[in-house]
Amino acid sequence: TAILARGLGIPAVVAVGAVLHRLADDDLVLVDGGEGTVYQDPDEEEVRQAERAAAQVRTFDGAGRTADGHEVQLLANVGDADGARAAAEAGAQGVGLFRTEFCFLDRAEEPTVAEQVAAYRPVLAAFPGRKVVVRTLDAGADKPLPFLTDVREANPALGVRGLRTARRDPAVLDHQLAAIAEAARSEEAEVWVMAPMVATVSETEDFVEACHRHGLGTAGVMVEVPAAALMSGPILARAAFASVGTNDLAQYAMAADRMLGSLAELTDPWQPSVLRLVEATGRGGAQQDRPVGVCGEAAADPALAVVLAGLGVSSLSMTPRALGDVAAVLRSVTLAEAQALAGLALSAESAQDARAQVRAGLPVLQELAL
Repeated sequence: TAILARGLGIPAVVAVGAVLHRLADDDLVLVDGGEGTVYQDPDEEEVRQAERAAAQVRTFDGAGRTADGHEVQLLANVGDADGARAAAEAGAQGVGLFRTEFCFLDRAEEPTVAEQVAAYRPVLAAFPGRKVVVRTLDAGADKPLPFLTDVREANPALGVRGLRTARRDPAVLDHQLAAIAEAARSEEAEVWVMAPMVATVSETEDFVEACHRHGLGTAGVMVEVPAAALMSGPILARAAFASVGTNDLAQYAMAADRMLGSLAELTDPWQPSVLRLVEATGRGGAQQDRPVGVCGEAAADPALAVVLAGLGVSSLSMTPRALGDVAAVLRSVTLAEAQALAGLALSAESAQDARAQVRAGLPVLQELAL
């Protein structure tokens, strides 16, 4: 729900719990999706301030950078051709996460290679000469597929999902890589491929080898499992890049189901333990001279984007609607200032403390009504 709301530009706050019971029909509330707050019965001046803030529209000029010129690529998360075209129109420098599972969902059987090629080509066509990172099928957990996953698993989030489905049916991955390769040959985008739910060096080796067999030379991994973050050095000695999926990384680091609103405070990407895993991944990338990006929802938070840049992340992928806000806040700080703010977040003892300290160090957020 949060991902869809952000993509549609709808301010949303989730897991507010008992507060809802205090609201009556026709009560006036202000919902601030940036700060995650809900104000009941605001006065006229508060309403005017909210209306002024909502009227601000920031555009992205296509160059992500800090105040001192340090480049941070600002990319888009997309799922289909319409989303890709909207991202290109918004100025995205490329696609950091192409969710391919949308052409697999709601089907009783695997789509053919030809059907997949037809779904992938329009996305690649929207970004000629620019990077498009294609994530292979992320089936399982909240995205079960009747022809591939076992709905009887007691705990599907810890079961056969993502790249692990290739153990059960390697042909599905092989067909998908063949389709991605054919689509890449037919278009002019710079195609990178990554696998979800990678946990070990051997899984990385197998995936990279499979990509290379299909002529896909830039093969990477998603870092969603803490084990992958802790082993990022050896993993990135094999993979060409890593992309951190902060939604699942927070779930697995905090042992808290991301689908449960009652545990939302635990799966907050501002959790210092989660940020330390991002730091570890960035360190592994630096050791191997490999780029590390972030494609989870954390990348769309302008304040957290500054922290991620300070942790060594070289690209941020988000809903296209967030590009202007993230770019504006990044350009308000130097790399050294971003690194100092990242240090504050890492040394905090709670997500709330990390967020508060960083936001206090970014006065531009108040200026931009973020």
